[in-house]
Amino acid sequence: MVKVGILGASGYTGAELLRICAQHPEFEVVYATGDSQSGTLASSLYPSLAVAYPNLVFEEFDVSRTSGLDVVFLGLPHEASMALAPQLVGKVGCIVDLSAAYRLKDASLYPTWYGFEHDQPELLAEAVYGLPELYRSELKGARLIATPGCYVTAASLALAPLIRQEFIQSSGIVVDAASGVSGAGRALKHSSHFSTVDEDFTAYGLVDHRHTPEIEQNIGGQVIFTPHLAPMNRGILATCYARPTGDVSTEALLAALGRFYESEPFVVVRPASPSTKATLGTNSVHLTARFDARTGWVMVIAAIDNLCKGASGGAVQAANVALGLRETAGLQTVGVYP
Repeated sequence: MVKVGILGASGYTGAELLRICAQHPEFEVVYATGDSQSGTLASSLYPSLAVAYPNLVFEEFDVSRTSGLDVVFLGLPHEASMALAPQLVGKVGCIVDLSAAYRLKDASLYPTWYGFEHDQPELLAEAVYGLPELYRSELKGARLIATPGCYVTAASLALAPLIRQEFIQSSGIVVDAASGVSGAGRALKHSSHFSTVDEDFTAYGLVDHRHTPEIEQNIGGQVIFTPHLAPMNRGILATCYARPTGDVSTEALLAALGRFYESEPFVVVRPASPSTKATLGTNSVHLTARFDARTGWVMVIAAIDNLCKGASGGAVQAANVALGLRETAGLQTVGVYP
C-alpha cells in the first residue's frame, strides 16, 4: 500500500482528499493534520467520512510523523506550504502541494499576485505543474508537484489545445468563470454566508485575480479573467472567448478538441453545452466549442467540479502519474445526479 499523509486535512480540499483516498485501491491514509481541529474526530467534523474513517483523529503537525510516507498532500495556505516543503523534499516519496506556492515559474510574480516574496528558486524550478493532460511526461517520478488553481484547470483545458493547434490567437482572450461557494474554503466569512450567497450572483477579483498569471503561463497567451460566485456548493463553469487565427468552424473546433483529448480518461468533448452538475463528485472535464460567424469570435466552455478535478481529484491524478500508479485509480468519472 501507498502510505499517505494529508497536511491540512480538516479543510474542504482535505476532506475531499480523504473521500478520494478512501476509494483508492492503493492509498492508505496514515497521518492527517488539522491544527485548528486537532484532537477532533474527522467523522465529527465531516459525518460523510464516518464509514471510511471511524477512528481518524486530526493531529497537530509533527515533521517526524511524515518520515517514510510515500506521498504527502499539502492542503495549506500558500506561505505555510512554502515554509514546509523544504522540510519534506527528499524525506518523503512525493509532495503534492494544493496551494499556489510553486505554481508560478516566474518568482517575480509572487509579490504582485500573492503578496509575498518567493525565496526558493531551486524548489520553484524543480516543481512540476500538476495538470496531467498538459504536463504528463514531466510528472513521472516528480518529487514536488504544484497542482493548478481550480479556475485555471478549467480555463487551461479549454484554451490550451486550440492555441497549441493554432486555431485561436493567444492574445485578447476573455475568460468568464463562475464557481461554487466551496471554492472560498471552510473558514467563516461574510462573503460565503448562506444569506449572502443565496439568491445572488456576483463578480469579484476584477482585473487582478491571482489565477490570471497562472492561466497565462499555461496557455502562453494573455487573458482578461473575471471570476464569479454562484449560489451552489461545488462546480466551475468557464466560458472562454478568443479570436480565430483564420477560417474556422464549430465542427473544426470540436474535432480539434476531440483529437487533442482522444486518449484522456477524464475529458469529454461534446456538442452539448456542459453543466457543472454533470461533473459533481468526479474528476471529469466536460468541454464544448462554438464559432460565431456573425461576430467572428470562438467560444469554448468547460465544466468541472472545483473541489475534485479543480483541486483534490487533480492532485490525486497527478500523484498517480508521479508514483507510476494507474492514473484513474480512486477517481470517479460518473457524476452524482440528480
